[in-house]
Amino acid sequence: MRTRRRRLLATCAAATIAGTLFVAIPQAQAADSLLSQGRPTLASSTENGGAPAAAAVDGRNDTRWGSVWSDPQWLRVDLGGTSTISRVDLRWEAAYAKAFQLQTSPDGNNWTTIYSTTTASGGNQSLTVSGSGRYVRVHGTQRGTGYGYSLYEFQVYGTGPTAPGGDGYVLANPPVTGVVPSTQVPPATNPPTTHHEFQMNCSVSRSNLPDDPIVFPGLPGASHSHTFMGNNSTNAMSTLNSLQAGGTSCITPGDKTGYWMPTLLNGDTAVQPSGRQVIYYKSGVIDYRSVRPSPPGLRYLVGSPSATQDEFRNAPGAVEGWECGDSTFNWDFPANCPAGSQLNIRMQAPSCWNGIHLDTPDHKSHMAYPVLGVCPASHPVAVPMIEFKMAWPVSGNMAGVRLSSGRGYSFHYDFYNVWDSPTLAALTTHCINGGLQCDPRGFDLYKPDRGAALNENYELPR
Repeated sequence: MRTRRRRLLATCAAATIAGTLFVAIPQAQAADSLLSQGRPTLASSTENGGAPAAAAVDGRNDTRWGSVWSDPQWLRVDLGGTSTISRVDLRWEAAYAKAFQLQTSPDGNNWTTIYSTTTASGGNQSLTVSGSGRYVRVHGTQRGTGYGYSLYEFQVYGTGPTAPGGDGYVLANPPVTGVVPSTQVPPATNPPTTHHEFQMNCSVSRSNLPDDPIVFPGLPGASHSHTFMGNNSTNAMSTLNSLQAGGTSCITPGDKTGYWMPTLLNGDTAVQPSGRQVIYYKSGVIDYRSVRPSPPGLRYLVGSPSATQDEFRNAPGAVEGWECGDSTFNWDFPANCPAGSQLNIRMQAPSCWNGIHLDTPDHKSHMAYPVLGVCPASHPVAVPMIEFKMAWPVSGNMAGVRLSSGRGYSFHYDFYNVWDSPTLAALTTHCINGGLQCDPRGFDLYKPDRGAALNENYELPR
């Protein structure tokens, strides 16, 4: 595949600029904003592990989306809300679309064509269009070469649903500016560095409460039922100050973070995870030395209660699906689980922050997933990657098992950072930046000579 790509690149009319630099293209009109960069993407297919859909909206010219070698294929971006679309820029690799349409949709299912051609010749295209929708896709119907479709960048310009600084935006104080995403590869170590993480162990703190202080702040009962872990005061009225005054069900006293997810039901009976659940804090980027602690008050939603099965399966963070016994990688609940087993799921959060907002109207736009291990230029600040590893004591016939949000692929979770800042900084530095595989004390069982970040009470040493 590398040989093919070198051959294709050699034939490109436009030179590829390495690293994270941008190719000069015509500027948008003053009223236009770049709406697509760093936004969630979905594609009909991917050529290989090195050509993901997200690479087409990361602002970099050394990454690309590539499809399989057949027609038709499509690439879709979610703008987070209904937007007015005025221009679309496409930067093709040599494997381009000869015939394609640009389409918009309010729901990701019903599409309206706003541009169509059967005579495209690839290269850099800047297309003036007129349309609206939450979703925009390029739908290729005829390839220009024998290979698949290959896009360096898919950029959508227009007017978004809410202007930055308006309702729904929470500004960081102070913002983090001047950060350039690290493309460095840490040097080899002896013994080898295989992990860069620590874990939190948190039990259920509040259950079966139809509140969500991120999505429905100040509106008790407006949400589907959630199971809460960590902070024991979380409710619809929660703020950073109120959560900081609360307690925690986590083994580490300094972690008062609010973690919550839809309640699991077996028939009409709520099933709670038993005991302490594992919440990992990891490096989501190759240069684990560049990860810095999340700021107090950072909050976001991982996944979506309205996700389709394909969206859940193709989420940009690693999703291992539902599993029990020997049944793994199920994108909905398995039909049966061995008696006495547990139902498990693991799901990763985005770990690149824009450095400006603690929250945005869709509770996602201020965060992005790394692309090939590097944060996009639009979200340059690498923060710990949260990974839920949840287990419910439910087995046997699973016909009656569901989530309060719907089918198994509606699983999602919320994160509201309320860490004691010095404690989080110590664990991040010692375990993530230090390349260790730590328990909640910040101790690596396999490298005991490195010590621990916290004392036997899971607190900073005095």
